[in-house]
Amino acid sequence: MQCDYYDAGVCRSCTLMGVPEDVQVADAQARVETLLPTVPTWLAPATGPASRFRNRAKMVVAGTTDTPTLGILDEAGRGVDLVRCGLYPASTTDALEPLRAFVTRAALVPYDVAARRGELKHVHVTTNDAGELMVRFVLRSTESLPRIRKHLPWLLEQLPSARVVSANLLPQHAALLEGDVEVPLTPAERLPVRQGAVTLLARPQGFLQTNTDVAGQLYAQVASWVTDLDDDERLGAAAAAPGHGPTRLRVWDLYCGAGGFALHVAAPGRDVVGVETSEQAVAAARDAAGAAGLSGTGFIHADATSWAREQPGHAAPDVVVVNPPRRGLGAQLCAWLDAAPPRTRHLLYSSCNPASLATDLEALPGWEPVRGRLFAMFPQTAHAEVLVQLRRR
Repeated sequence: MQCDYYDAGVCRSCTLMGVPEDVQVADAQARVETLLPTVPTWLAPATGPASRFRNRAKMVVAGTTDTPTLGILDEAGRGVDLVRCGLYPASTTDALEPLRAFVTRAALVPYDVAARRGELKHVHVTTNDAGELMVRFVLRSTESLPRIRKHLPWLLEQLPSARVVSANLLPQHAALLEGDVEVPLTPAERLPVRQGAVTLLARPQGFLQTNTDVAGQLYAQVASWVTDLDDDERLGAAAAAPGHGPTRLRVWDLYCGAGGFALHVAAPGRDVVGVETSEQAVAAARDAAGAAGLSGTGFIHADATSWAREQPGHAAPDVVVVNPPRRGLGAQLCAWLDAAPPRTRHLLYSSCNPASLATDLEALPGWEPVRGRLFAMFPQTAHAEVLVQLRRR
């Protein structure tokens, strides 16, 4: 990928810019194999486009109301305009100029980090393959909301692809991308995003894999491995009890978010449960499952660790899928997995932080890795997504 911003020295966010893509992937593979030496077999890395792959842009707003910048801040705290960044598809970059004009039209004052004054901190734009958009204005307070509402019809005229618009309130002076309070500004509050074989319902403040192409491959890989395990379990059950019908495979998807893994592994003859702390994500996952006609699939609003530890032994799953935040599973959930009922024999661990994955594997002595795969989710950076299949020893 060639980048004028990088070549001009105004943005160094993509730390591996200029390194050939095949070299980036090979180096990432070497790093994860070093971090995860107990994984005996590695599948070929999953890759996708090196540019225009990010479905979500989180732009810092700086400058002035008349001449706002959308991009990042430099070391001196000044705004660096990145409206033509090559990481984003045209549906996103084409929206940034109208959004810049909207800042001026609605008299939104960009937040000055050094002076701690101003109102508009960030603009977030999420897109789907149809070019539809979810736009979010991250504000310090509600002061700008009347003007945003007043001029919103003009913005929707300029951006007919904007399906969801909201304001997020972030009153703290902190290095955060969003606050806790979301104010819907359009009737629609979710953006349908096709990833793999499933349409997810992305929402403000929700998690969405940022690389749609590679995310689809990740979901497909988990679905394939679960199908392999399902076939093995049915063969084993038939051999152990000839003449008896097959048992239903039970799958738990912990830290399920909007349901990406759970919805992909759902199938006739399976009971799938997704667990997530975000009530809105659970509602979106339920609606996505209903729209897809997936029976036998449910979602629960709960803390994954607490919920798993509270379940009776007879309800234990055959397969556990986990996709924890960067910090990993933690000691308590690892302890539960290590002492899980005998029925629980398979674990699929998706991680955006191979270092915390390595720590968790050390805390799971009762499990042995079977195979792994690198997913090049974040081209031009050293970040890596890794999927590892484990089985009970």
